[in-house]
Amino acid sequence: MHLLTGILTLSFASGLLSVGMAAGLTVKITPELDSAKVDGGVIIREQDTKHTIDPAFAKTSRPCPPFCIQPMTLAPGIETIGELELIDYIRRRSEGEEDILIIDSRTPDWVARGTIPGAVNIPWTKLSPSQGASPFEIEAILNGTFNVQESEGLWDFRDAKTLVLFCNGMWCGQSPTNIRSLLRFGYPAHKIKWYRGGMQAWETLGFNKSKPH
Repeated sequence: MHLLTGILTLSFASGLLSVGMAAGLTVKITPELDSAKVDGGVIIREQDTKHTIDPAFAKTSRPCPPFCIQPMTLAPGIETIGELELIDYIRRRSEGEEDILIIDSRTPDWVARGTIPGAVNIPWTKLSPSQGASPFEIEAILNGTFNVQESEGLWDFRDAKTLVLFCNGMWCGQSPTNIRSLLRFGYPAHKIKWYRGGMQAWETLGFNKSKPH
């Protein structure tokens, strides 16, 4: 059993790391941050310094299209974030900021292998009419999940949630497709954040995964 496995078993049972355990971590997130508490557990990095990346994310080359490298700036007003910013959004959500939502945009087969703790799965197909998503299904997500209100036949985004989206990595088009769909619906760009590195970068840095919500 890796040290990480033992730590996670205890952490998810108690909801946090004890001071003694945290002080003994070799691989921290930053010099000041050992781990990050989230709903039901923690975010922590693999402690085995000989651990290597999941083979599913070890490929360096995939056919393009469709697996083409995404730009750093996806669209005007969309903020591209890194791991520390993502963890901060997850932490804030777990501490009660319900106007934040972390979204795994991948299809369920990918998500079943593990996702970023605190994320919910909204596949890119569910917001895409071209992929069969009906207006009623899209409305249910916008209204019921993202807190977008309808007023006189128009969408009112004033109380809409801040969405933090990701997919498989900088070569993956699933979260960019979700984001572009949202922009077409009128979702405010400043309420959309994009973790471009996705699962590829998350795996590379040795962060733990969780089962999808």
